[in-house]
Amino acid sequence: MQAESPIAEVICAPRAQMVARLHRLYGPRPAATGLRDTDTVIEIWSSPQGDWSLVQTAANGQACLLAMGEAWEMPLPRARGERGQILSPS
Repeated sequence: MQAESPIAEVICAPRAQMVARLHRLYGPRPAATGLRDTDTVIEIWSSPQGDWSLVQTAANGQACLLAMGEAWEMPLPRARGERGQILSPS
C-alpha cells in the first residue's frame, strides 16, 4: 500500500521561479531550512495563517514542491543560560 500525497504530483521548477512564487504566497524567506544530504536543501515556507509548503532544492538548482498543508506552528524559542545551556521552565 502506498501513502497518499497531499498534492497530486510533485511540482518542480528552477529555484528562482519557485522562490518568486513562494515569496508571493508566504513572504520573504523560509520558516525553516535544513540539509537532507550534501546536495539537497529542504525548506519549509509558511504563512502567518499557518499554510505551509515543503520544498527540496538540489545542487543543480532544481527546486521541487514536495508537500503542502495547514496549521504550521513554530515553537517558542527556549531560554538559554550564559553558557548556552537550555534552561528549565520555572
